[in-house]
Amino acid sequence: MRTERLAAFSDGVLAIIITIMVLEMKPPHGADLATLASVAPVFVSYILSFIYVAIYWNNHHHLLHTPSHVSGLVLWANMHLLFWLSLFPFATAWMGENHFAPLPTALYGGVLLAAAVAYYLLQLAILRGEGPQAKLARALGRDLKGKISPLIYLAAIPLAFVSPWIAGALYVAVALMWLVPDKRIEKVLGE
Repeated sequence: MRTERLAAFSDGVLAIIITIMVLEMKPPHGADLATLASVAPVFVSYILSFIYVAIYWNNHHHLLHTPSHVSGLVLWANMHLLFWLSLFPFATAWMGENHFAPLPTALYGGVLLAAAVAYYLLQLAILRGEGPQAKLARALGRDLKGKISPLIYLAAIPLAFVSPWIAGALYVAVALMWLVPDKRIEKVLGE
């Protein structure tokens, strides 16, 4: 199978995820700033999740330009990633609606961790099909950000029960780390 079909399907799922997240945001009942402030946690959690979905879309887009073909293993690894990303609307809504309470904030981190692991498994599936000299293998190199991110999530999840704000700050830190576009794949594809 060619990668275009997989990319198109994944793009559609990610668009639906963003649509669900925005539809979960309900306007407040009232017309003053105090009423608007009451939904600030919902809006903040939406912004963070939107950024995460955008980061995954960007990196997924580049990732799918590396294989020459898509195997069944890659298809299932991609579905595994999409499953975890599809939980973003639930985790986002629960965390925002409960004003970053410990358990919802920890669950949000769990979903972020699972998505990061699923993305790593998708990379491994592509590498398995393409071999050690693959474009992706050259592009990834040591993949420092890819290794640090899950460790930060692992630290943030239990910290959510100590201070949800510290956990939230760690989630933001990982997002900021990935917000800078990763040029490794573009560079290798341009060679």
